[in-house]
Amino acid sequence: MSEVVFETNPAYIGQLVGANDSHLRELERQFSDLDILLRGAVWTVKGDEQKSNQLRGVIDQLEKLIARGDSVSSRDVIEISQLTDDAVEGFSGSYISAGEKRIRAKTAGQVKYLKAIDEHTVVFGLGPAGTGKTYLAMAKAVEALQNKKCSRIILTRPAVEAGERLGYLPGTLSEKIDPYLRPLFDALQEMLPAESLAKFLESGVVEVAPLAYMRGRTLNDAFVILDEAQNTTQEQMKMFLTRLGFNSKMIITGDTTQVDLPGGKSGLASAVRILSEVGDLHVAKLTSGDVVRHELVTRIVNAYEAQDEH
Repeated sequence: MSEVVFETNPAYIGQLVGANDSHLRELERQFSDLDILLRGAVWTVKGDEQKSNQLRGVIDQLEKLIARGDSVSSRDVIEISQLTDDAVEGFSGSYISAGEKRIRAKTAGQVKYLKAIDEHTVVFGLGPAGTGKTYLAMAKAVEALQNKKCSRIILTRPAVEAGERLGYLPGTLSEKIDPYLRPLFDALQEMLPAESLAKFLESGVVEVAPLAYMRGRTLNDAFVILDEAQNTTQEQMKMFLTRLGFNSKMIITGDTTQVDLPGGKSGLASAVRILSEVGDLHVAKLTSGDVVRHELVTRIVNAYEAQDEH
């Protein structure tokens, strides 16, 4: 049994331990095999040396969040505690300033996903619902626009849903398309003030449109996101990828297990296979362990994955 002793900033102790020591109690639950003693701002941890150092890394990351002006919740304590060592080390830099929001990676997979977006021109973000693959990509797009790394954001989706075609739906073309694009609008509204978003949409700085509207264009100086890409055909995916222009970045997100196309032949799956050796292109795979919605969502995803294996 080893003993690790370290000190944190006395000014941060109240936020580190939480109201009524709630964060401290959570740390004790997450590291139940360690003996944790806190006197003033000095922590004494007894137990396995590797686990003790892991706890110290978690506390260090929490302290960095507080120093940056972020509030710390019990959920933060749980999520950071469950990160792998390499993800914990990169955690403090994995946040995004998107409009009025500060958005952080919450899992090891998300940390790696954001790093891939920073380092590559084309990134495929694959994973089940709730892993943040689209939301984080949109946050990076807003951040890039703010920092003048691009001059516009283009968000697109294939207008496909199980058993339906746009021509059979009631209403104008705009009314038919709106339900497919609404999730993208909802995320934008979380990140940008309503007045700014309205101006961006009116001026074309932000464009939200069906995938068919991308045909024949070259998308220069743009941050482009294709969502629900599992519902593209091979021809649509090729068309989209070849729209890439100068000083642009493309993020393609989707879940290859949720294909709504007739016949189930997805352009996303084929693109990942065909382009696996292409340079400056990265495939980020998120799993049920990266789900950051209600914990029941993780259990639902795991149950379906287990069923698919049989």
